[in-house]
Amino acid sequence: MVKFAGCSLISSFTPFHSVILKNHRRLSANNCYKNSNNSKSLSTYTQKDILQTKEEMVARRYLPPWFSVAPMMEWTDNHYRTFARILSKHAWLYTEMLAAETIVYQKGNLDRFLAFSPEQHPIVLQIGGNNLENLAKATELASAYGYDEINFNCGCPSPRVAGHGCFGVSLMLDPKFVGEAMSVIAANTNVPVSVKCRIGVDDHDSYNELCDFIYKVSSLSPTRHFIVHSRKALLNGISPAENRTIPPLKYEYYYALLRDFPHLTFTLNGGIDTVDEVNAARRKGAHCVMLGRAAYHNPWHTLGHVDTAIYGAPSSGLTRRQVLEQYQVYGDAILGRYGNNRPNVRDVMKPLINFFRAEPGNGLWKRKADAAFMHCTTVKSFLEETLVALPNSVLDSPIQEAPCGREDLFADVHNLLPPPYDAREQEVLYA
Repeated sequence: MVKFAGCSLISSFTPFHSVILKNHRRLSANNCYKNSNNSKSLSTYTQKDILQTKEEMVARRYLPPWFSVAPMMEWTDNHYRTFARILSKHAWLYTEMLAAETIVYQKGNLDRFLAFSPEQHPIVLQIGGNNLENLAKATELASAYGYDEINFNCGCPSPRVAGHGCFGVSLMLDPKFVGEAMSVIAANTNVPVSVKCRIGVDDHDSYNELCDFIYKVSSLSPTRHFIVHSRKALLNGISPAENRTIPPLKYEYYYALLRDFPHLTFTLNGGIDTVDEVNAARRKGAHCVMLGRAAYHNPWHTLGHVDTAIYGAPSSGLTRRQVLEQYQVYGDAILGRYGNNRPNVRDVMKPLINFFRAEPGNGLWKRKADAAFMHCTTVKSFLEETLVALPNSVLDSPIQEAPCGREDLFADVHNLLPPPYDAREQEVLYA
């Protein structure tokens, strides 16, 4: 039993070493996913039957993904997801994007990339790639770990991915391949599949072109869930960070998709910073909402409010000190697991660096943390050395009222909708 300033650790958190999930298949719940009775599919009876079976089975396990945390490279790793799950029991969590080739070529070392504790459910694996054979192999290998959904990355604008890698958002220019890829992925897993995309790429940014992408992918595959970042991507001349701010947000494209594809489920992503804004988007009709950096940079005031403000669940009543006590159990169990002193204390504590954002003592805590990283070999010793920088009022108070969002973010969105999409009759080659 670990003690912090007189508070004993009471935790049901399962040590990481005992929960590596293999040969276990758990189906996800998403009862905001809708079955289609009139959409075209790869093999009408087979695809619809499989999809309906998956979704009926998963609907009994988890609450819907009304709120999810976006997949972010080098951020939404196992450490962050463990921390996030302590703060919210119902938020849907995504892995970092894993290239299919990484999974295939690291076949003997998959635990390092794919293992997670059962507390992280519901959890979605995001994969990327442009080779159908590797996508099939990677999905099959990952399925043994029991993810609740497999998501395909068609939204990353990084030059390493969309440029030289020729996947990520560049795949939006080839919807036929994406449809084939989604069929291959779906054929190698027993959980639902989804696509994360942007609203366009470079000059291919009209609403009709976005609809063509959605229409073709959903017609060629059993994909019924699309996560849509409501900005287009610019592939030349700006950085990934600039791609999150320079292209304008067009929420009207997202809401028009709800109108024009009523048999599909859409998650809104991009530019949303608080749970108040999540609820504002849902009041306007959004099926589900995904937050990215806001959930990482201000976890206490985003994830800490998800269960109560979005799902209507009772508050956990946890204080920051109690969250840290639970996280320490995980942190000290995983230190050095992969050799060469990795992960180390700095790796494990990285997701918590913004845990005290804007609170008294935050600056001093960060300075003490920088010093402690140089010599602390356990999470316990790190916390004991650094938490003295923070007043007890910060450590021992439960979370307060959720911060307000921007009231006008979606105020006029339904008056801005583009003209309805006319689903042109297309000859779709079914594999």
